[in-house]
Amino acid sequence: QVQLVQSGGGSVQPGGSLKLSCTASNNIFRIATMGWYRQAPGKQRELVATISRGFSTDYTDSVKGRFTISRDNVKNTVYLQMSSLKPEDTAVYYCNLDAGTRVNYWGQGTQVTVSS
Repeated sequence: QVQLVQSGGGSVQPGGSLKLSCTASNNIFRIATMGWYRQAPGKQRELVATISRGFSTDYTDSVKGRFTISRDNVKNTVYLQMSSLKPEDTAVYYCNLDAGTRVNYWGQGTQVTVSS
């Protein structure tokens, strides 16, 4: 069993920045692909960014150049640095750990609100 504990988030004005963190309770983190997803009200959950065990990253088009995903395998923590935030980035953000079949876990979610 793996627990993912998220921190960060909150409210910010358009153009502002926030940083999300997600810490795993198990060293399986080090071989997992970590991802950040978000779900806005009335919409499906969407993938925002991923980082592989080899530190390869991928982003959905709408956040490219504004968000940065990173990981610290000593702290078992994945981060999402969000800059130039827009109102359409408002959502509940979830971290995800994917280490293969039947090894997939979610964080508890954290609200990000971008509003003037």
